[in-house]
Order: sequence, then C-alpha cells, then structure tokens
Amino acid sequence: MKAILTVIGKDNVGIIAGVSRQLADLQVNILDVSQTIMNGYFTMMMILDLSAAKETFGDVKKALADKGDELNVQIKIQREEIFTSMHSL
Repeated sequence: MKAILTVIGKDNVGIIAGVSRQLADLQVNILDVSQTIMNGYFTMMMILDLSAAKETFGDVKKALADKGDELNVQIKIQREEIFTSMHSL
C-alpha cells in the first residue's frame, strides 16, 4: 500500500532525521520526498510504500503523530487511494 505523508511546522533542527528514522523503524520506505522552508515554516510531503510495514496503518499513523508531537510539527498520513479520490474532479 502507498500513502501520502505531510509534515508542517516551525522549522527546527532534526525534523527530517526524526521523521525518516521513525519511518525506518516502522519498515516504511520513502519513495519520493519534497520539502521546503517558507518564511520559517517547514513543509514536507512524502510518498511512502507501506507494503513491508509490520504494524497496521492505524498504528503507523499513531506513531507518526506521536513523533510529530515530539518534533513540534504536525504529521499527517493518508492512504494514496483516499488522497487521490479527494483531490480528483
């Protein structure tokens, strides 16, 4: 299964490292990533492959939300098919 991950918050040291480490711990592969800093705010979007993840999607979502709290950013994840359905005409 593929998913879309977004990370938004005030820029600070270690956001990419923290998110990437959490994904690796969850056996989630990063397929593509785009990130930028706009006016002091960090934004990142990733396309992920969860096919090797040993945790449920709900557990992955919770672990990432908890990591976001630790990093002082908001981390959201959505299944690719839901994201695509929501953003198509």
